[in-house]
Amino acid sequence: MNTEAYQSCIDACDACAAACDRCASACLEDPGVAAMTKCIRLNADCASMCRFTSAALSRQSHLAPELCALCARICHECAEECSRHAPEHFGTCSDACRVCAEACREI
Repeated sequence: MNTEAYQSCIDACDACAAACDRCASACLEDPGVAAMTKCIRLNADCASMCRFTSAALSRQSHLAPELCALCARICHECAEECSRHAPEHFGTCSDACRVCAEACREI
């Protein structure tokens, strides 16, 4: 176990979950909310997975590599979806998802 790598990933997961929550909330306020359903769902999935992964890493779960692999996959999908939209909150979310995916891949 690399404690430093775990902490870096925990921080990235926590930041990503918060960015996804903000993005989903902004999507819900968008006048074209019906077109944002995929993004909102991915934001919810990503935030949940990031929080779960962060908690598992904090307790040094033996499942960390598998959880990080799934978290990286979800973060990647969320980043791709968010990058398809123009408003600033999507770019911020996409960036946080990409950072988290990379941190998870390092585990």
